[in-house]
Amino acid sequence: QVQLVESGGGRVQAGDSLRLSCAASGRSFRNYKMGWFRQAPGKEREFVAAISWIGGRSNYIDSVKGRFTITRDNAKNTVSLQMNSLKPEDTAVYYCAAPKTQYSGSVYDTNDWEYTYWGQGTQVTVSS
Repeated sequence: QVQLVESGGGRVQAGDSLRLSCAASGRSFRNYKMGWFRQAPGKEREFVAAISWIGGRSNYIDSVKGRFTITRDNAKNTVSLQMNSLKPEDTAVYYCAAPKTQYSGSVYDTNDWEYTYWGQGTQVTVSS
């Protein structure tokens, strides 16, 4: 079974930092791009960040550029999202995601339907 498990969420104040991690099992994703999405209550799931399989390229939604950093450790089959200077509008459930194959587009393809495997999510709550 392919499984993605997020961790690291929590409740913080605006300006604080959190580091989210996603551990993958059942398949090695070393040759796959990986992404982070988030979904706030009553809102649709939106793209946050993605990283290429070689780790040399990344893409971020404009609202998190300069604050969030996506990284990966292929040896551990994990991907992380370092979130700094958190804002209340960052409050959401954060999901890591992987595509079906290594040929499924680039990090600049930000549609959630381009990803097949999803974690259960980790809650991030940022108070003002």
